[in-house]
Amino acid sequence: MIVAATTTDLMDRSRIGSSIPGVRFDLDASAEVVIVDLARGAAQVAEIRTAMPSARIVCYGPHVDEEAANAARAAGADVVMPRSRFFRDPAAAIAPAER
Repeated sequence: MIVAATTTDLMDRSRIGSSIPGVRFDLDASAEVVIVDLARGAAQVAEIRTAMPSARIVCYGPHVDEEAANAARAAGADVVMPRSRFFRDPAAAIAPAER
């Protein structure tokens, strides 16, 4: 699975990189999953959804920023969660939900 993360935060990059081998930290059109840090790039969700309609978009952000979370959902994010939950297990957070 090709995973891209849009965060610019070095600590987040380190934590994501150690949990998701091979993650790319640039937006790649071939990515199947795109991780978006809502604190630094909430506006990107709509652009990513338009450019990559089949990608799974997983967003994380501050639990108190409901405005950004709701905007991400409205823009087409597949999963929106608080950063604490995302960083509990980033690999599990990006996994597709079992049906």
